[in-house]
Amino acid sequence: MPVSTCVFDAYGTLFDVTAAARDAAADPAFPELETTWTQLAAQWRLKQLEYTWLRALSNRHTDFWQVTQDGLDWALEAAGLADRPALRQRLLDLYWQLAAYPEVRAVLDTLKEAGLNTAILSNGSPDMLNGAVHSAGIGPLLDDVLSVETVGIFKPAPQVYDLVVTRFGVAPDEVLFVSSNGWDAGCAADFGFTTAWVNRAGQPVDKLPGQPDFILDDLTRIPEIALSR
Repeated sequence: MPVSTCVFDAYGTLFDVTAAARDAAADPAFPELETTWTQLAAQWRLKQLEYTWLRALSNRHTDFWQVTQDGLDWALEAAGLADRPALRQRLLDLYWQLAAYPEVRAVLDTLKEAGLNTAILSNGSPDMLNGAVHSAGIGPLLDDVLSVETVGIFKPAPQVYDLVVTRFGVAPDEVLFVSSNGWDAGCAADFGFTTAWVNRAGQPVDKLPGQPDFILDDLTRIPEIALSR
């Protein structure tokens, strides 16, 4: 069936998750980040994701803000910066105003002009997502912002992807799902969505039962793909 609904992961897909560490590194108050911020950002993101999977498997759900803090605490300790409360607070504050990638607004504009439903489907808690959407100024271009908090488990649990089907009353094959996480795109494909993996880092494809239908460098081609299905 033709695509009627285009759904985006949030963190790393629409919003640059490295922006908090990069912006903190530009602050003269935190010179220790000048040469270490890229590693800190990578370890923070990795632990943030790992903690969502581990909590889902162990049935110990908490919201994404808690795992974001837990991941940062691990990364700071690994970098020898656990004793810097001002730095920790600055990084957490910046996470609420992550920069959107430069092509995001134009992509969403084109999808809306074409009459497609647009939404976010994210591990993020509602208040975090609302803060990021407001900061980026893209709220009017989205029909909904869907959080895993509705079902109480993180991706890639199938009930998370089913939130899209329920919300928009569509079949899975009417959905184009876009994520910067290869595992997310693969699991969404296994659920039945058409998927696009935004592989900004040029990583190998994850060895999973589901595989992304499209692999892209950025979001620019999303309208073309959605409207050609």
